[in-house]
Amino acid sequence: PTVGEDLMADYDTLGTTLGPHPLRLLRPRLRALGCRSSAELDGVEHGDAVAVAGLVVGRQRPGTASGVTFVTLEDEYGMLNVVVWRELAERQRRALVGAQLLKVSGRLEQENGVRHLIARRLEDVSPLLQGLDVRSRDFH
Repeated sequence: PTVGEDLMADYDTLGTTLGPHPLRLLRPRLRALGCRSSAELDGVEHGDAVAVAGLVVGRQRPGTASGVTFVTLEDEYGMLNVVVWRELAERQRRALVGAQLLKVSGRLEQENGVRHLIARRLEDVSPLLQGLDVRSRDFH
């Protein structure tokens, strides 16, 4: 089923969630795409291949990062940091720059309580958000 106006009753017009997080509503569809939630990453070993999807809440490319782009994704359980190397960013720029809802396939790195996903493939899955208000919460 599509996410439509009947689900909009769960959200106010300011983009503040009053009901379930948008990705909670989409989780069955994201699972069908092979995406795990951030909570499910707790059982994943360092170096394992995974796919996740999340709302893009921030993109940063610091001048000192040698072309690396850092993306922060949010799902219904929390945040996940994604590392996108320059070559991938150039190849998949449209998805990296334009997606509101981004699917990332890659390798999970976990060390000393720090967890991030090294991206190998990016996919814009924003069309799944149709009818949901998920305005950006970027801070500059």
